[in-house]
Parts: sequence; structure tokens; C-alpha cells
Amino acid sequence: MKQIKKIVFVIIAASTLLSCGNGDEKADGYGNFEATEITISAENNGKLIKFNIQEGQEIKKGLFVGFIDTITLSLNREQLLVSKQVIASKSKGVLSQITVLNSKLKIAKINKTRVENLIKDNAGTQKQLDDVTGEIDVIKQQIRSIEIQNAPVVNELKSIDVQLKQVADKINKSKIINPVSGTVLVKYAEPNEITAFGKPLYKIADLSTMQLRVYISETQLASIKIGQEVTVKIDVGENMKSYKGNIIWVASEAEFTPKIIQTKEERVALVYAVKIEVANDGGLKIGMPAEMWIQ
Repeated sequence: MKQIKKIVFVIIAASTLLSCGNGDEKADGYGNFEATEITISAENNGKLIKFNIQEGQEIKKGLFVGFIDTITLSLNREQLLVSKQVIASKSKGVLSQITVLNSKLKIAKINKTRVENLIKDNAGTQKQLDDVTGEIDVIKQQIRSIEIQNAPVVNELKSIDVQLKQVADKINKSKIINPVSGTVLVKYAEPNEITAFGKPLYKIADLSTMQLRVYISETQLASIKIGQEVTVKIDVGENMKSYKGNIIWVASEAEFTPKIIQTKEERVALVYAVKIEVANDGGLKIGMPAEMWIQ
């Protein structure tokens, strides 16, 4: 009987020690990995002629990945260039008249200077000076009148130049250039589809560095700070794999614990969100659960 009591006591003691040990190994925070996802959209309307990317493909910033049909834009540009040539030819005759009048004005100004010098030497008359001054005024009025008549033509040429710049900008935006380096997460379009301005083409994210968002209680705030190194653990089969991470952000306001992480009883508690930056060796995925351990 005594032997049985001793065995029962040992079992209870061992169970107590094991339960205490398991409690000591609880992580300081739980959460999921995330990354900055960017949706790349079309900047022009038309048929998607070429679009060479695949989901899971890593692409560099500035890589040409496709283009939208620009035939209509090219024809529009050609039409504008022809219109500009026609209008410019009309303006050439007017501009030639202005050139002739400017030459006359230059000669008249020289004559005026000559008469003024003659008057200083008492070899010229005031009438001669008045005649030259009047001639200069008439030429200036003629130039001004022609410029006023030519103003609509000049404005029309300026308008065509602006339209040409707009067409060139649309043609340039028909080229699909990848804006950031990263991995293609989702592909929304295929070649030969009709796309439109603002329509999503693909989603990309830089997965070389991941962010783990975890939630901690108010009592844990004193034990963390931005830049602090922590340990991040993920499940790998039946074991845990560890990564080094750095805290890059701590929320300034509390929020209710997210439903996806905590039990119903714990969801009523107020917690603070924390972001941890972790270098990805290829084993970390968006949405993967992980633990934070404060060293």
C-alpha cells in the first residue's frame, strides 16, 4: 500500500513539473507574416499585345514586361503632324512679311540716328527727324497688325504641339515597365485581352524581407523598443525554425486582439501591434503564422 502511494505521488509531482515547464516556454507574441503588396495597373486603353510575366517570377525594377496596342495613337500623331505642316505653311507668308518690315525698321532707325547727328552739327532739320520718326511708327504699327492677324495661327500651332506631347505621353505609358523589384504574386491579365486605364494587370511584392505583425499586451511594452533584436520562430514539421528579426514599428494606440489569433476570451483584451522585419531565406510566406520571442 505504501509502495502504491509513493508511485502516485511521483506521478503527480512529475505532472506538476511538466505543466510548469510548458508554461515557461510560451512565446511573447503571435502573428502572421506580411509584405508590401503593389498592384500594377494599365495606364492606357487598348489591346494587350505582349505581357511576359508569370506568377512566382522574380522581376527587377525597370524591366519591360509588355505593351498595349498603340496603332490608333500613332495614326493620331501622324494626323497632327500633317495638320501642323499645313498651318505652318500658311504662317510662312505672314512671317516673311514681318521679316521684310523688320529690315525696313532697322534701316529707318539708322536714318534716324544719322539725322539726329546732322541736327547736332546744324546740318539737318527737325522736319527730317519728324519724317523718319513717323516712318518708324508706321512700320511698327504694320508689324503689330500682322502679328495680331497671325496670332490665331500661332496659337493653333501651340495647341497642336500640346496635343503631340499628350499623344507621346500616352504612347510611352502604353509600355508596361515594372516599377519595383519583387515577386509576381497574382497575374490578372493575359495577352490579347482588352484592357483599360486603371485596370489591374498584376500584383507584386518584395519578399526578400518580410514583416511579422504580432500583438503584445500593455505590460510587455516596457520590454521592447524600435531597433531591438528578437527571435522569430515558425513551424517546420514537428520542429521550430528560428530567424533573427528587428522591431521596426510599435503601434501608438491599443486595439482589440484580432480574432484570427486569440481565443474568444482573449479577444476582449486590448493589445498593441508590433512589426518585426525578418530577412527571408525563401521559407517565409505571406500569411504564415509565427511567434516572437524577446531575448
